[in-house]
Amino acid sequence: MAAFGLHEVLGDTGTNDQALSRPMHPKLVAHRRGPFRSSTGLMVTPDGGLNGDCADVIIICDIHLHHDDALDGRWPAEIEWVHRHIDHGSLVCSTCSGAVLLAEAGLLDGAEAASHWTMADLFRDRYPAVRFRPERILCDSGRGGQLITTGGASSWQDLALYLIGRFCGADEAARIARLFLLGDRGYGQLPFASMARPRQHSDAVISRIQEWLVDHYDTPAPVAVMVDRSGLSERSFKRRFSAATGYTPVEYVQALRIEEAKQMLETEDMGIEDISAAVGYEDPTFFRRLFKRRAGVTPAQYRQRNRLRSLPR
Repeated sequence: MAAFGLHEVLGDTGTNDQALSRPMHPKLVAHRRGPFRSSTGLMVTPDGGLNGDCADVIIICDIHLHHDDALDGRWPAEIEWVHRHIDHGSLVCSTCSGAVLLAEAGLLDGAEAASHWTMADLFRDRYPAVRFRPERILCDSGRGGQLITTGGASSWQDLALYLIGRFCGADEAARIARLFLLGDRGYGQLPFASMARPRQHSDAVISRIQEWLVDHYDTPAPVAVMVDRSGLSERSFKRRFSAATGYTPVEYVQALRIEEAKQMLETEDMGIEDISAAVGYEDPTFFRRLFKRRAGVTPAQYRQRNRLRSLPR
């Protein structure tokens, strides 16, 4: 859990003979006052509740969410606690899906925000005023640097180093990074991201096209074929497709093709040009540019990082 990792890393700041900065004193607080089990089964014993004095920094850690969870009115005490710290001038941070609580609190409207890439469809549908940045690991989310959001389950490490650097200096951040072997993730989250879950919808025509496209994404000029198969005018089809799925037809085809290319890069020995052609792109240069834009790395870099190797016999 991010909470335990943050507690250990931040708690080691400024504590030995090599440290040249003041120490941090992390505390774990929760709405529940007694020990409880987390969603992963770990026992959590808070140091205190939400009614104490305001802290210099608060961090909302990752939240276990199902796609059909009801969020209306879910965290009233926690949201009030966050607003109290914002009004106090505290630095308010979130890791991974913790940004959802900040979005529910209305603090991210009009700002950029990072969260786990699987939250993309939730932010798209429930928080349209938030400029969701799925490729970012750490994001200054406004209020003059008072809001920091991070993306990915292990992004608490980047947040820890950011906070140590901000409050204790670069030398101490470097020392902690060496001590805990906290590394760089300069490629961001996109190499690990998959196609966001399209919206559930009741448009039978668009559903039929989606089903057809699963096996025919490599069709030349696919959008024109999709329009023809739908029986709709091009304008009506594009409007209905976007309303139903949250993607334009072109974006949807590109996402499917790149996902298939990722699978091939992980499991096949085909050349990049052959993979490009197999997923529907005769121009490998265009394919490489598109792949890097959507995945954050080149096809060759993706293959190197994600190649599934056979276990030795």
